[in-house]
Amino acid sequence: MFRRIPHSRYLAILGALFVVVFTLSAIHPHHLSDWLLENALVVVGVAVLLAMRRRLSLSRISYTLIYLFLCLHELGAHYTYAEVPYAEWIPALAGGRNHFDRLVHFAYGLLLAYPIREVFLRVADVRGFWGYFLPLDLTMSTSMLYELIEWCAAEIFGGDLGIAYLGTQGDVWDAHKDMALASLGALLAMIITALLNWRLQRDFAREWVESLRVKIPTPLGEDEIARLRNTPPEES
Repeated sequence: MFRRIPHSRYLAILGALFVVVFTLSAIHPHHLSDWLLENALVVVGVAVLLAMRRRLSLSRISYTLIYLFLCLHELGAHYTYAEVPYAEWIPALAGGRNHFDRLVHFAYGLLLAYPIREVFLRVADVRGFWGYFLPLDLTMSTSMLYELIEWCAAEIFGGDLGIAYLGTQGDVWDAHKDMALASLGALLAMIITALLNWRLQRDFAREWVESLRVKIPTPLGEDEIARLRNTPPEES
């Protein structure tokens, strides 16, 4: 289905749809200052995607996953994550804490681990085990980094804006649970990807084993420093 639409046209369609979502999110947000703060990283991220689209244009699948995550984020930014009225839309989900932020953290890992994997495979040329572990690792570390950004923003801005952006809703373990859910989502995404590749890729097992083989048998560290110091510089 994806391949029936030219890649550039597909990306343009997704871009136009996101502009619509972004515009709707910007119309009378519940907390304008929080909306601006929530979208600071979105603007940077979209700018990076646009800048790299010629040298590293991602697959339609990756762009679709990124688009879905951004749509969820814009919904949270419009209402603030702690006040998304999903219980009004689906009464069966009513009661207790507002868990929309938990959903988005899980979606961060589930939806973005695959695009991250694509970048690792195409830029760093990782294969086998590392093609699944490194996307999981980066998702976990960036999730931790985002929690630190939230903490710093709450400390800097304070007041209602800090509380709205942090969105802990009184849970002292909020950051830990968010990181755990993002990690779980990424792990699930990589398991699904690995199972698909195991089913479709003929050399899956060989590539996995080869990725774990020691490539440089000699130690590095101080031995490598000594080698570099004794190596004459190349002639220009």
